[in-house]
Amino acid sequence: MSRPDAMEYRRVIGRFPTGVTVVTTCDPDGTPWGLTASSLTSVSLEPLYLLVCIGKGSRSHDVVAAGEHFAVNVLAADSVDLSRRFAQVDPGDRFDGVDYRAEVTGSPVLNRAAAWLDCRVAQLHDAGDHTIVVGEVLGCDGDPEAEPLVYHAGAYRSLVPA
Repeated sequence: MSRPDAMEYRRVIGRFPTGVTVVTTCDPDGTPWGLTASSLTSVSLEPLYLLVCIGKGSRSHDVVAAGEHFAVNVLAADSVDLSRRFAQVDPGDRFDGVDYRAEVTGSPVLNRAAAWLDCRVAQLHDAGDHTIVVGEVLGCDGDPEAEPLVYHAGAYRSLVPA
């Protein structure tokens, strides 16, 4: 059996629907940074751990990896614009016109987020062209009425009740 190439793997793994998040932090000067990420996983309830995977090619990667804190903003179904904005190659103006507040750690939390988790960086793991960032959740909240933004097979999708 031959090993699949990256494009084939991406096509197949894209069949797995994911939620869409924006991971945010601040650099030592207090400048906010953020990037769109779809790899969020709950890891542990004791302690409260989650993980996000951040591509090493992202300009926000080094700021998150070097920092002590970050927030995960779970996007609502009406936030495709935020997903696209924070996925841009140039992170320079991502926060222009975006309402946010600092949470306990100082990490930016987007006001339009359906849910948020404020984290302390607990561990970093090298994983090929990504870094797995394990965060200890220090605070969180969410809107129980908000519909999540879902990404599947290269497109944004809506949930349909089963």
